[in-house]
Amino acid sequence: MKNIIQIAKKIGLTKKDLFLYGNYMSKINYDYENSTNKDGKLILVTSINPTPYGEGKTTLSIGLNDSLNLLEKKSVAALREPSLGPVFGRKGGAIGGGKSIVIPSNEINLHFTGDFHAITSANNLLCAIVDNHIYQGNKLNIDKVIIKRCLDVNDRSLRGNFVITPASEIMAIFCLSKNIEDLKRRIGNIIVGYTKENKEVYAKDLNAVDAVTLLLKDAIKPNLVQSKYGNPILIHGGPFANIAHGCSSIIATKTALKLSDYVITEAGFGSDLGAIKFFDIKCKNNNIYPEAIILNVTIQALKHNGENNLSKGISNLEFHINNMKKYTSNLIVALNKFKEDKEEEIQFIKDFCTKLNIDFSICTNYLDGEIGCIELANKIINLKKNTKKYKVYNINDSLEEKINKMCRNELGANIIEYTDLAKEKLKLYKNKKLDICISKTPMSITQNPKILGYPKDFKLKITDINLYNGAGFITIMLGNVITMPGLTKDSNYINMKIDNYGNISGIN
Repeated sequence: MKNIIQIAKKIGLTKKDLFLYGNYMSKINYDYENSTNKDGKLILVTSINPTPYGEGKTTLSIGLNDSLNLLEKKSVAALREPSLGPVFGRKGGAIGGGKSIVIPSNEINLHFTGDFHAITSANNLLCAIVDNHIYQGNKLNIDKVIIKRCLDVNDRSLRGNFVITPASEIMAIFCLSKNIEDLKRRIGNIIVGYTKENKEVYAKDLNAVDAVTLLLKDAIKPNLVQSKYGNPILIHGGPFANIAHGCSSIIATKTALKLSDYVITEAGFGSDLGAIKFFDIKCKNNNIYPEAIILNVTIQALKHNGENNLSKGISNLEFHINNMKKYTSNLIVALNKFKEDKEEEIQFIKDFCTKLNIDFSICTNYLDGEIGCIELANKIINLKKNTKKYKVYNINDSLEEKINKMCRNELGANIIEYTDLAKEKLKLYKNKKLDICISKTPMSITQNPKILGYPKDFKLKITDINLYNGAGFITIMLGNVITMPGLTKDSNYINMKIDNYGNISGIN
């Protein structure tokens, strides 16, 4: 590993711009809002619907960033932070794979610079303040508390009163805030509960805003690390895309745009969750827009979507192509190539993309490292200007109109139903002029994880509607999305080891 000061120099930063965490990790203290640098080009990496193990968006993002740097382009990747739940659970860490990884890997996968701990503490302090207010006389007459405590380790016994940290509203706020002032405003707008008269009670009513914010004063700065090849990576924030908006922080993205010519970023899960939310919640409200979308695909995921039949499963790719074509004139399908992939299977996907007039690239960065995305990197360098901009709905549309446009036009449902609870919430929030955030399984375009491929004419049932007023969106629940997962029988923690010298092994 190179000293992080050397990595910082690559993007024009000096030691005074850094808040060092040892020799290989640092916070960046950079005022992007007052920078006179021209913004670089933003490139979004998304994917088709994944298998349970994911399909390598992070790996591809790191590999593309390495290849652009190898071609002597000033490029930075802006990624999400790993959550401890998946690290110790089945999915594993979030630092890439093979030769396309971020280092120091173990530190990043575990405590990193403490951002998730700070977010957890800030959230739970607010909960404690609510509890204390009620105990000390309840001057605000809080009758119903809706804010929940959070924890960054999966624990199914805590369901009901706890959510996992990436599902907390503080995490969403953290990633959508432009600066400390905006962070304070959003924290103040959190609705912590209701009176008997159904009057909203806000965090600012409790005089809690500054106390909660000060726990986040260092965490709000983006983290700088490096790839295996010594290229700069910003890792900051990590809301889950099946519950929240699934993107790294806007501060990290805008900082990266001011420090480089290309910014490679990812959005969680498939394009039906992460990418749509990236455009609808993150880009729209921050005056940014990608120059290209890379649709990451693997043969194993296509076979999974076709019940082990590639020609049947490729319909899932067709759905994501159709959706993403609305957002960009620069759409590239990138095959994350595995060693066992057959040439005839690769050719089949390439021919499919050619028929749809979609650019196609093979990426071997998992095995080949920085040379594995050269073809894709050259396509990015030679891009024509994007000519499309698309939004799903207007902010002044009614809540029901927004839900209809999202569920029908973006997901393809022909019937939308509401539970009685969802109908009550629809009336309660009908006058809120906020974005919506779809919460559903990532394993299917529908809300049923067993329905694979490209389903047509299906029904979506809205089971609940939750207001995240500080984050600035309303979450539309499709089915039962678990906000406090449990560990699995074959979880990764079983294979983790640490020796007397502190050497760690077994983190996937």
